[in-house]
Amino acid sequence: DKKRRTIINFLVNNPKGTLFFKSIDASATSKTAEKVFEMMDSIVEEVGEDNVVQVVTDNATNYKVAGQMLMEKRKRLFWTPCSAYCVDLMLEDYEKKIPIHEETIPKGKRIITFIYSRTSLISLLQHFTKGRDLVRPGITHFATSYLTLGCLHENKGALIRMFTSNEWKSSRYAKTKDGKTVENVVLDKGFWRISNIIICLKGALPLIELLRLVDSDQKPAMGFIYEVMDQAKKKIQMAFNAIRKSYLPMWSIIDERWDKQLHRPLHAACYFLNPQMHYRSGFKADL
Repeated sequence: DKKRRTIINFLVNNPKGTLFFKSIDASATSKTAEKVFEMMDSIVEEVGEDNVVQVVTDNATNYKVAGQMLMEKRKRLFWTPCSAYCVDLMLEDYEKKIPIHEETIPKGKRIITFIYSRTSLISLLQHFTKGRDLVRPGITHFATSYLTLGCLHENKGALIRMFTSNEWKSSRYAKTKDGKTVENVVLDKGFWRISNIIICLKGALPLIELLRLVDSDQKPAMGFIYEVMDQAKKKIQMAFNAIRKSYLPMWSIIDERWDKQLHRPLHAACYFLNPQMHYRSGFKADL
C-alpha cells in the first residue's frame, strides 16, 4: 500500500456476492508456503470449515503449495487457482512466445506510456481524437494491453496526424530520444500493417471474453469454465480459418496453462452437475 506495507486481503463469496472479510498486515511475515498456509488456515477456522467450499488464490508457487497443505489438513474443501489470473498468464505467454505478439504489443505499450505520462500530450492527443481515449481498461493487465492495441488501431489516423502536426514538432518532447522513438513507431507502416494487429486480436479476444465470464458476479462461472474454454479455442481456430500453423501455437499455450492450473476436480464436478451442460448434445462425460 502507500505506506509500503504488504497487505493480504481476504474476501468471502456467497450466493449474494463477494464481500470483504478482513486484511492481514504481512509486512513482517515471510511469504513462505508454511506462513501462507497458516494465514489461510486461520481464516478458514474463523469462518468455519463447514462454510467453506473452496479457497481461491493466485498461482504463485508459495500459494500453490499452501493450498495443497490446506487440502491435506481439511479434506472437505478445495484449493483452486484464480481463473482470471490463469487466463491472464495465457495472454502473457502469447506476448512472450509468439513472435508477432512479442513485436506488436510492446510497441503499443510504448506509445501509451509515453503519451499518458505527459499531461500536455494527453491534451494534444484528445484534440486529434476528438476526446476519445486510447486506453481501454480490461479485467487484467494483459487484457488491457490487447484491448488498448485495438483502440490504437481504431485511432490510427488521429495518431499519425498528431505526430506529423506542427504542435508536436514544436513541442519539447519531439526532440527527446523517447519522443523520436515513439514518433518512429507511429509513423512506421510496418506497425500499422493490419494483419499484425488483427492477428494479435484474433488470438486474444476469445480469451478476454472468457475473462469477462469468470470475473462477473452476475452468475456463478464455475460450471461454465470447461465449456467456455472449449468455445474460446474453437473461436480462435475459426478466426484463423482452421490453418493449423496459425492457431496451434495459441492452442499449445492455452492447453499448457489449462492442464497445469485450471484443470481442477471442482471445475469438472460443476460442469458435470450443470443442467445447461449435462443435457446438451456433445456433453463430455469423460472429464
